[in-house]
Amino acid sequence: MYLVRPTFLMRKIYPSAIWRVPTKKKELFLTFDDGPIPEVTPWVLSQLKKYNAKATFFCIGENINKHPEIFQQLISEGHSIGNHTYNHLNGWRTKTKEYLENVNQCKIIPGNFHQPLSIIHYPFFRPPYGRMKQSQYSSLKSQYSVIMWDVLSGDFDQTISEEKCLKNVLSKTRAGSIIVFHDSLKAKKNLMYTLPKFLEHFSEKGFEFEGLTALQEI
Repeated sequence: MYLVRPTFLMRKIYPSAIWRVPTKKKELFLTFDDGPIPEVTPWVLSQLKKYNAKATFFCIGENINKHPEIFQQLISEGHSIGNHTYNHLNGWRTKTKEYLENVNQCKIIPGNFHQPLSIIHYPFFRPPYGRMKQSQYSSLKSQYSVIMWDVLSGDFDQTISEEKCLKNVLSKTRAGSIIVFHDSLKAKKNLMYTLPKFLEHFSEKGFEFEGLTALQEI
């Protein structure tokens, strides 16, 4: 079970997290979780480019290490990045020490003969499944801007139709909304139907699509 828009009580669980951007401008904040993967992420980038749209990608460390060239592509095209743990861990089911170590592991790109080990500096963190223990949250909010959401597309839900996914985002999105999509295989069917129509719809209404870079100081 999930709600397309979080309730007031849900927001109170992580009160200093960012759920929506306070703005009077016609701007929206697209986010994509779980990539990068070759089957979906390059397609997402191509759709965004059509509308000069920027987004924030909450990346899984394991996928970055498997597909570093795609990770570099999203950075070179001007998108923002966030930490989504190394193995997509559920914080409620993971001991705090293990969880925090996994978050830190996401920052490391192993070296090879051609490139030395490097450290990624993420300004943002989003917990997989939106779930963290308070002990995990307390530690992470001192290191990152914790980003939640105003609209959850449900693209990952394989029991809903593409039309339902589109309705979720069109009916709930408003100025300043942080919208969650997923560049994952599970979400591919719903995402490929919904994202182009979402971009077209709100572009025609005069909205711009921004990354979360400007929120680093919030």
